[in-house]
Amino acid sequence: MALGHRMQTLAWVGIASLCLGAAWAVPAKKERKKVEKLKPDLVLYENLDLDNYDVTLDNYGDIMDLNNYEELYDYGDLAPKIEVGTLAPRPKDRESLPELATAAPTPKLQPPDTTNPIRPAPPGPGTAQGVPSCLPCLCIRTSVYCDDTDLEHIPPLPPDTTYLYARFNRISAIRAGDFMGLKKLKRIDLTSNSISWADVDAFRFLPSLQELILPENRLTALPELPRSIVRLDARLNRIPSAGLRPEAFQDLTQLQFLHLSDNQLDYIPAPLPESLRSLHLQNNNIQTMHEDTFCNSQDQSHVRRALEDIRLDGNPINLSLFPNAYFCLPRLPTGHFL
Repeated sequence: MALGHRMQTLAWVGIASLCLGAAWAVPAKKERKKVEKLKPDLVLYENLDLDNYDVTLDNYGDIMDLNNYEELYDYGDLAPKIEVGTLAPRPKDRESLPELATAAPTPKLQPPDTTNPIRPAPPGPGTAQGVPSCLPCLCIRTSVYCDDTDLEHIPPLPPDTTYLYARFNRISAIRAGDFMGLKKLKRIDLTSNSISWADVDAFRFLPSLQELILPENRLTALPELPRSIVRLDARLNRIPSAGLRPEAFQDLTQLQFLHLSDNQLDYIPAPLPESLRSLHLQNNNIQTMHEDTFCNSQDQSHVRRALEDIRLDGNPINLSLFPNAYFCLPRLPTGHFL
């Protein structure tokens, strides 16, 4: 009996040992798998040369290849998906709605501001006042704009006119009384008309006139100019040398820009005022010049510092034949030196 009881006890001990062995065997197996799984990853790092892995601004581009960076990392699936056309469900009771702020009152529309820089045209010649009107032109302060209005003559102008623009019209002549009494007139621009004649006194009595712009017309002569003139532009006309008064520009001590290119001049219109800065005579018929045209040949110390822009190109003149004509100039004229 005692022997049987001892055998039974040994049997239970054996069974318990088997169970404990199985329990300890399972974690060991799992741990073994984990170690085996880490081995391939460690193999990858063994090939890295970490001693030379020194990233600086100089070698950053060599170590880090950013050309295919976008291909390696696709963030498209991380973007939030938005379902278009969905609305939040309406609450069942109005009390759950948030209180809305009181809407701002609609501002009342203000009447348009009638303040305009365009001055109303004064009454015409037929009115009691007899003040000239701007029509068909446009008056803005003291400037009168008559561009491209099919004018055939200079219209009556307000007495305080300072700037007149009457370009691209059909004006054929300028009369002596067209600008009479306009003591404030500073600029007249009659570009691209059909002006073939201007009265000798058309501009003479304008004490404030500084700019007279007459290109692209049919002028064959220049009228007398006021001494206040600073810029004369009569390019692209038909003016011969006979159409200029003798010494026409000598007394114009304010003249700085004299542009007479594309005309029919035979010689340079000397003497020229000391104030002159720019002389454009290209594309004429000038063939010769005098040694005193620009400089005083009797005074070798004479210097004309202002006259820096002389255009004689397009003329049949050999500028190299007159070497003593330029000694007082800051630079040589533009033209042919053969």
